[in-house]
Amino acid sequence: MALCGATIVFLKGRTMANKDYYEVLGVDKKASADEIKSAYRKLAKKYHPDLNKDNKDAAEKFKEVNEAYEVLGDEKKRANYDQYGNAEGQPNFSDFFGGNGGGFSSGNFSSGGFGGFGDIFGDIFSAFGGGRASSAVEQGDDIDVAINLTFEEAAFGVTKEIVIPKIESCPDCSGTGAKNGKEFTTCQTCKGSGRVRYTQNTLFGTTIQEGVCKDCNGTGRIIKEKCSTCGGKGYKKVQKTVRVNVPAGIDNGQTITMRGAGNAPVRKGVNGDLHIYVRVAPHKLLVRNGYDLQLEVNIPYTLALLGGKIQIPTLNGMYDLEIKECTNSGTVMRLKNKGIKMLNRDAYGDLLVTIKTEPPKSLDKKTKELLKQITEINSVNNYPKYKNYLDKIK
Repeated sequence: MALCGATIVFLKGRTMANKDYYEVLGVDKKASADEIKSAYRKLAKKYHPDLNKDNKDAAEKFKEVNEAYEVLGDEKKRANYDQYGNAEGQPNFSDFFGGNGGGFSSGNFSSGGFGGFGDIFGDIFSAFGGGRASSAVEQGDDIDVAINLTFEEAAFGVTKEIVIPKIESCPDCSGTGAKNGKEFTTCQTCKGSGRVRYTQNTLFGTTIQEGVCKDCNGTGRIIKEKCSTCGGKGYKKVQKTVRVNVPAGIDNGQTITMRGAGNAPVRKGVNGDLHIYVRVAPHKLLVRNGYDLQLEVNIPYTLALLGGKIQIPTLNGMYDLEIKECTNSGTVMRLKNKGIKMLNRDAYGDLLVTIKTEPPKSLDKKTKELLKQITEINSVNNYPKYKNYLDKIK
């Protein structure tokens, strides 16, 4: 289609040299929004330029990851991308010419003129004039921090205060960067949309693409007088004290997410999130397995034979555990509701105590004589497993 001497070709394809955004983030096309965000966060951290100063490939990868998330992280852009192959929602050439790229379908015209082409011409001419405001809401960067907890703090829950460096919207200019938040004018280049369209010559003709307006950096506004507090940036770096409510039952390696507690966007929008990675110190005796606790106790073999009581540690203090006579080594005793409180539930795991019998390091003469007497008194029938073994080897 020729327009003012230029050939306009709509291409259905991918940006970034035809790379698939889903492949860039390493997610399935049916991935949820949370899965996409999680994948982006991991890759952005992995390839961040500050962590790979001598790796040029990492910087390029970081750009690709951000470009992919800019589209897949936005519900509308993702829908357009899935349908048309681009975030703007521009169909390919065949979508407008009967599906095969040649000839016109009668349905593309209306009695009023070029009815079916209204949006096409509107998009084309907006590149040379009016333009439309972008509906995307900018989100600030997320912040990742770690918090150290004792075993008991993780089990019972605790409130911690942490200090984090973050970016906040300037209060004096409301994030606009302009004095009093008012000293700015509409950008004439993009007409306030924050985005401009430009043409690019390719082997297939001239394509129209859209990008951030360089004159206003995508804000749609030109500052007349800068805010003295932030110097026209619209944000400032601060040390922020944050109260973190750690829920009872949280485990090592889990994450607490505080929505909107991350960095403010460079331009007006919504704050990112604060992700707090939990590190739990081990207990000196108790071992956690899900919501259950495990404890291994070595007792004298005489106590295992005669029975008695021993004290064992629990999260709520010491507990008297009764050992039945003739308890075998390896016996597991389950104490109900003596484990970890389940997250967001009024329920608890159990405490599993494994009894191990310990023989003495040495025997004196008198003890040996007593044991011999016991052996003579006790018939082999009193040891069913041993007797079963003897029967099998005969």
